[in-house]
Amino acid sequence: MDLTIDIEGYKLNIRAVGIIIHNNKVLFHKSTNREYYALIGGRVKIGEDSKSTVKRELEEELGKEVEVEQFLGIIENFFVKDKAKYHEILFIYKVEFKNDKDKKIETTLENAEGEKNLKYYWIDINELDEYKIVPSEIKKILKEKKYLFSIIVNNI
Repeated sequence: MDLTIDIEGYKLNIRAVGIIIHNNKVLFHKSTNREYYALIGGRVKIGEDSKSTVKRELEEELGKEVEVEQFLGIIENFFVKDKAKYHEILFIYKVEFKNDKDKKIETTLENAEGEKNLKYYWIDINELDEYKIVPSEIKKILKEKKYLFSIIVNNI
């Protein structure tokens, strides 16, 4: 069971995501029915640690084995999506593909689970400001290479 809980008008959402960088480009996912890009990952399941979550989620979505290299930071994010208020705790890890051939990938990827509306795009770190990325603080973290961070973002 995913750690998303409805409490007093909020959805408490616990997620873990991975940052994969190849040739100064970061891999993001984007749903065709949304205008924003986000880091790849998903909800932590009850009894599952965030490091295991990011490995499981990336392998499920991309259909490729990954290695979680290091913990980078946490973003505590407050936002509204589809008229629902969220309080999200986002664990962020540096991740890399295990296979040497996969480490050279820089093309758009399809969702391995068959979700046709979900695609994976490489965005150059120098061009991040041209894209709507959520949470937007990810742009600054990637450009400044500031890791081991704890950020609170309140967009409500």
